[in-house]
Amino acid sequence: MKKRTKIILIVFSVFIIVGCIIGYNVYQMIAGSESLTGNIEAIPSVKVEIPPLTKGDADWPNWRGLNFDGKSSITGIKTDWSKGLTKVWQVDYLCQDNATASWSTPVIQGNRLIIPGRDEKNDLVFCINSETGKLIWKGSYASITNTSHGPGARATAVIDSNLVYTFGRGGDVACWQLLDGKMLWKKNVMDEGGSEPQWGHSATPYVLNDKLIVQGGGKATVIAYDKLTGKLLWKSMEGEAGYSAAMTIEFDAIPKLLIYHGTGLSCLNPQDGKVLWTVPWLTEYNVNATTPIVTGNQIFHTSGYGMGGELIEATEKGYKVIWKNNVIEAQHSDQILIDGYLYGYAGESNNRSPFKCVEYKTGKEMWSTNEIGGGTCIFVDNHLICLDVKGNLYLVKPDSKSFNKLGEIKEAIKEVKSLAWTSPVAANGKLYLRYMQTLICFNLLN
Repeated sequence: MKKRTKIILIVFSVFIIVGCIIGYNVYQMIAGSESLTGNIEAIPSVKVEIPPLTKGDADWPNWRGLNFDGKSSITGIKTDWSKGLTKVWQVDYLCQDNATASWSTPVIQGNRLIIPGRDEKNDLVFCINSETGKLIWKGSYASITNTSHGPGARATAVIDSNLVYTFGRGGDVACWQLLDGKMLWKKNVMDEGGSEPQWGHSATPYVLNDKLIVQGGGKATVIAYDKLTGKLLWKSMEGEAGYSAAMTIEFDAIPKLLIYHGTGLSCLNPQDGKVLWTVPWLTEYNVNATTPIVTGNQIFHTSGYGMGGELIEATEKGYKVIWKNNVIEAQHSDQILIDGYLYGYAGESNNRSPFKCVEYKTGKEMWSTNEIGGGTCIFVDNHLICLDVKGNLYLVKPDSKSFNKLGEIKEAIKEVKSLAWTSPVAANGKLYLRYMQTLICFNLLN
């Protein structure tokens, strides 16, 4: 065989191999399910004795904590990470079978930790003792879902006093007793004309007075249920659901709903679902996945796919743009507002995303670093705790003048083969890290 022919065949083979790799990665991104890696335990049996409900001094009952801002009220954390953090417990049974990836963060109230999981046919809900790691109760229901990034839940549960609400990626909304896991009611947003977005229902339920608010998409972009009975109270708007938790903003001390759906940010009257105004915000894939930040009558929001971010000033009748730029283009990693500055990962949700500090009132970039990879972060005791998508943990001191890393723990989550997207959670002196079937509890205190 001539040398020229051999070279052509080699080049052609390389193109075929590269094409197959790219095609597989695209399939995984859109329709595939990440395979579970590492140890997968059998789900333990539940003990007969049910411990009483308790409350902690620094609970984390909602997505992004008590005030939906990514901030924990824990004080006195350990800041010398040279010898790591002490692991309190670890479980490896949240996902069963190979292709059952689930991404929800835990929520904690006292001794109760709630976290969704998945087996081959069922959505699972686990109640774990937050202090010991022992299983208190398990709930489940059959649910047929799509497989893009796994069939398991991505929406975080919400604890409301003695009740807990979950939202599966297939649109199942369920209310459980926090004490013992008894299911009180279950609905599916599809029954109201909802439609599952491309990467599954992901918007965390929101409790407002007597209502449970969810994003249904389709002919029921926003749905309000009676939180005690599951009765439909109203549904509003048509269009694709977003991936972002609902928020409220107050005008004259009266709360209004903020819904970051597939094509924009809308303000609604929570009493009847009437749309008051909408900020158009259309990304390439209808993905608005970050949580808006509300300060007084101002709202900051951001999306990836080249959209950037903007700060608006709102009234009940409308809004005006204060600034808009592409300094922050966060795909689904939330910023944290500290002393007038935004801190957080500002790009796509991969290990190349820059971490930035941006002035809130102007959108001016103060500094940017790629030193800690892409990931998610929370604010605890005047420090940022950042988890990159490879499972490495970092301690950062917020400073608008320069990036200041105080410590790091390599492979805080071990055997991360895909991307560790789930945000850290800090409650009652402990740090919780989740990757698919695994949940790890570390002691944060000195």
